[in-house]
Amino acid sequence: MDFLQLDSSAAEPLYRQIYLRFRDAITQGLLQPGDRIPAARALALELGLARGTVESAYGLLTAEGYVEARGQAGTVVTAALARHAPAAPTPRPAPRNNLADAASTTNPFQMGIPALDAFPRKVWARLTARAARAMQPQDMIYPPWAGLPELRIAIAAYLQLSRGIDCAPSQVFVTSGYRNSMELVTRALLRPGDGVWVEDPGYPPTSDLLREAGMQVAPVSVDGEGLMVSHGIAAAPNARAAIVTPGHQSPLCVSLSLPRRLALLDWATQAGAWIVEDDYDGEYRYVSRPLPALQSLDRDGRVLYSGTFSKVLFPAIRLAYLVVPPSQVPRFEEISRTFAASGPVLMQQVVADFMNEGHFARHIQRMRRLYAERREIAADGLEGVLGKHVQIDPQPGGMHLILRMKGYHTDRAVAARMREHGMSALALSERGVLPHGASALLLAFTNIDTPARARELGKRILKLMA
Repeated sequence: MDFLQLDSSAAEPLYRQIYLRFRDAITQGLLQPGDRIPAARALALELGLARGTVESAYGLLTAEGYVEARGQAGTVVTAALARHAPAAPTPRPAPRNNLADAASTTNPFQMGIPALDAFPRKVWARLTARAARAMQPQDMIYPPWAGLPELRIAIAAYLQLSRGIDCAPSQVFVTSGYRNSMELVTRALLRPGDGVWVEDPGYPPTSDLLREAGMQVAPVSVDGEGLMVSHGIAAAPNARAAIVTPGHQSPLCVSLSLPRRLALLDWATQAGAWIVEDDYDGEYRYVSRPLPALQSLDRDGRVLYSGTFSKVLFPAIRLAYLVVPPSQVPRFEEISRTFAASGPVLMQQVVADFMNEGHFARHIQRMRRLYAERREIAADGLEGVLGKHVQIDPQPGGMHLILRMKGYHTDRAVAARMREHGMSALALSERGVLPHGASALLLAFTNIDTPARARELGKRILKLMA
């Protein structure tokens, strides 16, 4: 039974994996009503497991009505499911070319996915087990609306040391991701109809979130020094906020220059506007130490700092954080009480322990070295194969490469072909609305670990350009 591939390293218990594999096989039509399933003893021998593990899974399936015992005939898929079962296995729908679907895949070049093979899973598993064993009844009630105090303290300490942000734990609000952080910002500080600067090209979900909240999105051009503040002032001088990625601009990876940073802060102070600093991967700079956060230059309380654990740990963690100015703490406390979504307490406790015991800092240091190596491997391998068709931008940091198109090839066409052939790719020309004329592929390098792999992927792309 091919569907019974188990993962002994997964957090999911083996009996639960067996239960889920059989359940899915039944609901998808791979196993039909009346089909016999292996005896518990036989399956345990085949999988090399204790018989009790298989019997626990079969017990769940029986209790939920998926299978039934037939005495000498053994255990079979419940006959009464015949009227509900599909006539044939239900095919998976073909992935659509949008960000939500792309985020569910792990295809080559997938943006936003860290090097999962390098994550310290044994350490994480040990901390998770310890936190679970220590759980008390009070830990099982609703989580604190602004986040677990231990995690807020750990985040504040980390930001002071690594990003130059002088903040108190009370200014840190734990959220369930960047989108949740932005929801808190729009509800606390903005009103429908307010104008908001966004970088162009930029991160499309930001504009989508703002539009859904009723904001007027004002795209502002980006050049080699980051957001062109003067263009923003000319186009939308009365905007109420600006959403920026000053560390590594998304997607161009340039850093906002010091003069531009000061100009942006001056504008916010004079206009009474807010700046949201999205520091999604500021830790990953390879030519020097990570740049201090824009928030560290703020003297007038206009900058809100948005960070995430998705890029430095793993996306499934679904934890992020927002640091707000001291004057806005009461307002965000009020909003958080109504729209709290800080995530499960157990996960927050594990992250806090991971940080407090030094694993977080060591992990970032290891990943910074690893990404510098993988970036070079990916760039050299792809350029060696595709050099006649693309030019790879030099960049100080980030988690992806920018391949500028040469000749008649266009980024949208090549990206579409790559997606059709099992590779992830984003087209730079689709990341903005202003007329830039830039055509480039955005390809993550974080999970390309050998020169041979880089060359093999380059050859696959080359065939699509023929």
